[in-house]
Amino acid sequence: MAAHPEASRSKQPLERTETDDLTTAELFDLFGDKYTRRVYEAVAEQPRCGRDVAEAADVSRPTAYRRLNALRDAGLVRTEMSICEDGHHRERFEAVPTSLSVSLDENGIDAMVSVSG
Repeated sequence: MAAHPEASRSKQPLERTETDDLTTAELFDLFGDKYTRRVYEAVAEQPRCGRDVAEAADVSRPTAYRRLNALRDAGLVRTEMSICEDGHHRERFEAVPTSLSVSLDENGIDAMVSVSG
């Protein structure tokens, strides 16, 4: 049985700059995953380091970092290095301000995310 072309595409990282818009398929691929939604909600609530994202989203650290990297590659999350009180350097993740538009009509579903940060 042949693999569905969309299935193989969804495993590839999204290469974006903040000025690019996500396609409908990329948007649904990304947010079709419940762990990605949890991770995004955690950083949208407040900026967090990866460990805190994993805890807030109730996912493992590797899962949190994979989703954070995908969100960053899509331009929906930005990172900043911070120095903690203990002297360690940690990457802090923050949601980028975005606008989401979804249209339903006789031609199907169309969605667009515009990054404004």
